Amino acid sequence: MPDPNPAALNFLQKRRSRPAKTLGLPVPDRAALAPLLEAALRVPDHGKLEPWRLIVLERAALLRLAGLVAPTGARLGRRPEEITKQEAQFTEAHLAVAVIAAPKPSDKIPLIEQTYSAGCVAYGLLCAALAAGWGANWLSGWASHDRGFAEAALGLAPRERIVGFIHLGTETAAPSERPRPDPETVIAWVSA
Repeated sequence: MPDPNPAALNFLQKRRSRPAKTLGLPVPDRAALAPLLEAALRVPDHGKLEPWRLIVLERAALLRLAGLVAPTGARLGRRPEEITKQEAQFTEAHLAVAVIAAPKPSDKIPLIEQTYSAGCVAYGLLCAALAAGWGANWLSGWASHDRGFAEAALGLAPRERIVGFIHLGTETAAPSERPRPDPETVIAWVSA
């Protein structure tokens, strides 16, 4: 017989990210953030490879990343409004955690499975933060997919990739609910 956890199921059914631009001070301090980071690491990890890592970005680090956006955008031929929007992701933030896919060599565990595990870390941190009462949002953006930016901003190794930035803070405005998928259109039942 299952041992249900209705509160956890209810939380997942109602989970809602908070827009990053609405996240203000205070942000979790190290003591408050540590259990959220630990919870995020409790993910499916086929082969126990731990193919991910986390980089906590405090305010000064976020401003440094913002300063790398314009030269990256110019190199990539991005429009000024795209550069401004990407810069704002960092200039308006007070705390973010970069989730890094750091795949390990393995004859048994394909790269894609390791990447999925890293994505689970990002979602786990997002959920842990929201469950703890913080506002949180998972963002990426065009700069995070650029190799030069990833290496300059975070010192990533050639095999590593940015999964996303989990922005954390105090919610300053409640988001409205957004449309959700119709289960009938995305779920198939197969019995034979």
